[in-house]
This record gives sequence, C-alpha cells and structure tokens, in this order.
Amino acid sequence: MKRWSRCRSGGFSLLEVAIALCVLAILAAGLALPLAAQVHMRRIDETRRLLDEARDALLGFAAAHGRLPCPATAGSAGLEAFAPGGDASNGLCASFHDGFLPGAALALPALDAQGLVRDAWGSERNRVRYAVAGNPVNGVAQALTRANGLQAATLPGIAAAPHHLFVCSTGVAAGPGGCGPSTSQLTRRAAFVLLSTGANGALEPQAGGDEAHNLDGDAAFVSREAGPGFDDVIAWGSIHMVVNRLLVAGRLP
Repeated sequence: MKRWSRCRSGGFSLLEVAIALCVLAILAAGLALPLAAQVHMRRIDETRRLLDEARDALLGFAAAHGRLPCPATAGSAGLEAFAPGGDASNGLCASFHDGFLPGAALALPALDAQGLVRDAWGSERNRVRYAVAGNPVNGVAQALTRANGLQAATLPGIAAAPHHLFVCSTGVAAGPGGCGPSTSQLTRRAAFVLLSTGANGALEPQAGGDEAHNLDGDAAFVSREAGPGFDDVIAWGSIHMVVNRLLVAGRLP
C-alpha cells in the first residue's frame, strides 16, 4: 500500500494521462475549426480584391484600346484567343462566355506558367474565368470586343440595347435568355463577368446547380451567398462603367 502511494505521489497514472490527452485533443479541435474558417475567409477576401483589380485592369484596357479583350484559353499563353478569322478589328473571340482572364494581355502580376491568373486557392482549377458580352449593339456585331465598336454603336444605340450579360441571384431558369423570375435578376447589363470557382475549384459541380450555371458557356451567371453546393466568387463590370471609361478617355461619343 505504501509502494502504491509512493508511485501515485511521483507521477500520473495512465488513466489520468489518457484523460489529459483527450482534453487537449478536444481543445485543439475546437481551435482548429475557427482557424480553418479564418483562413477560408481570408482567401475569399483576397480573391475579391484580386477580382476588383482585374476589373480595373479590364476598364483600363478598354480606355486604351477602345474595346474589351477577348477571353484567353488554356493554350493562348494568357493572351486573347480569337476565332479563325478573328482579330481586334472585328472582335470575333474564340469564346465569349467560357474562357479565362487574359492576364498576360492585361500585364497583371503573379501569373502562372500559362500566363493566367489564379485565385487565392491557387490550384490549376482555380484560374480566374472571364466572360464578355458578344451580342450586337445597334447593328454592330461584337460591339464590345471590336476596336471602336461601341463608338460605332453610338450612345443612343448603347442605351437602347435590351441586355448584355445576365447576373442572377439563383440558377432557377437561368439561361441564354435571362434569369427566369424577374426577382432573381441582379443585372442584365453586365459588359463582362469575372468568376472564381472558390475552394472546391468547380470540381464536379452538381448538375443543374448554381455552380454548373456558371460553367455552361451561356450569357447568364449566378452570384449569391455561399452555401451547400456553391462557393463561387463573382464580380462584374456594367456597360455603364465601360462607357464611362471610354468617355473619360475621349473615345466616346
């Protein structure tokens, strides 16, 4: 009995050590979850800042060139990708709604090896996507991507255009013709849209879900609060922002 007392006074029993380790594990888990949430929020904030900078660069490009750039492809080295027979004079893009931000053409910093911009999650699946309106304006085909296309369309013609790209608050019925219920429409006059596919990198988006609507190659996009099955980050520039920059640059009217 005295020997047991001496052992007890000299250290902890195995049971006490196990209990202490369990308590530490619970505390560590409780700390890790808020830390992971903080990291996630920092990446969202950093991605939003990056998209804001990209929007400014696109508006600067429009002021300098009188048009918006075409989207890049994975193989265009971060430069604009034109369709066969397309160039800056006619603005015929390889794809208007399903491409990447042309980081090299915009001279943006921190590009990957393909000249493209990645969001704060940084994987190859997280390259920033870019869509631009390719609809005719006042009879001018590809008015937003051809040199001085908006100038040819005229200010009254730009004002009369029924829509450009759509941004919706839900993917229900979102498609080439718009956002479905009018209450789901955030704008129908987006000149361009910037898209980060978020933490999941759009890996196998749910068929028919809001993330899938952002990758289906049409003129409608979904921007809403993150939730189950959706963590995309969206930014856009309206046609009015583009027109304002062109007016300030003396390219309009």
